[in-house]
Amino acid sequence: MSKIRIGLIGCGGMGGGGHASGLTALGDRLEVTAVCDLDPARAQAAAQRLGAAVAVTDYKELLEHVDAVLIALPHDLHSEIGLACLEAGKHVLMEKPLCNTEEECLSLIEKAESKGLVLMTAYPVRFWPIVQEMKRLVEAKTYGEAFHMSIWTEQFTKFPPGHWVGSAAQLGGGQLFSHGCHYIDLMLWFLGRPIKGFHLGTNFGTPWMEREGTSDLAIEFEGGAVGYHFGTWGARGTRLGYSIHIHCTEGMLEYNRAEGKLYLHSNIAAEQANLDTSSKTRVLMEDNLPGKKTQYETEHFLECIRTGQRPSPTDPAVCKDCGSYGGCTKRSSPVKWRI
Repeated sequence: MSKIRIGLIGCGGMGGGGHASGLTALGDRLEVTAVCDLDPARAQAAAQRLGAAVAVTDYKELLEHVDAVLIALPHDLHSEIGLACLEAGKHVLMEKPLCNTEEECLSLIEKAESKGLVLMTAYPVRFWPIVQEMKRLVEAKTYGEAFHMSIWTEQFTKFPPGHWVGSAAQLGGGQLFSHGCHYIDLMLWFLGRPIKGFHLGTNFGTPWMEREGTSDLAIEFEGGAVGYHFGTWGARGTRLGYSIHIHCTEGMLEYNRAEGKLYLHSNIAAEQANLDTSSKTRVLMEDNLPGKKTQYETEHFLECIRTGQRPSPTDPAVCKDCGSYGGCTKRSSPVKWRI
């Protein structure tokens, strides 16, 4: 089976970090033939690391050398460059968010469908092995019905003055839009169709952000379950770090990313006005692979190219129904989620 030729557009940040590691891990299925970055030195460094023969500063110059592209750029560039790559007949794996507005997202989706090409938003978390196992357990109702899902992401992410991430226009909003979209995706995937929700955000504690650097989000779902996400880029310390809790009627699943473990907490005693919340705990699964583990989502992208299947999670019918286009805002209003 011939390898799929990949072009990396954007070699800094996520492109030169998490995605480069994921691409390297899949060397038996893909070949990075070209890279692009506005910084020639960064493009050359990425080409050397990934074994690419072509390193350019204009993305149009790499298109003839590839079958597909991975775009990891400031968010306000996603629409223009994504459309150009699709128009050139290239499959597109787009680092989230797909675009910054609903109109832009729909335009990319329609272009990909008209060309018969794969367009996928890069959401690595749903492909992590432990998250996949959590999904399997919830769907199978192994520990009863899931009635609440809560996700914490506490980190210190500070950008220097003038960095594009601090700009609401370039980022598309704030922390919720850029990072919380991963966890909105998980809640939609685990709990189903949302019926209402609210978001509170602030840049108090993260003054380098034009919009919110800290968010609280709650969503009610059709079946009665509730999802909650707290995320901050302003944590000066943390206990929860990155963790996912799913309360089911027969136990609670907990993924602690720092420990690389999936826990089951169960057999809690009925509370007797004594504040005793002790329960039995056991480890269901371990995964200590470091980093962002982007190889799993990229593997899915390659499989979609080979088989023609629709990628996860960019089913246009579902996206249009829920207003979730891989992180895009409602119309042209930043940080406003249609849920």
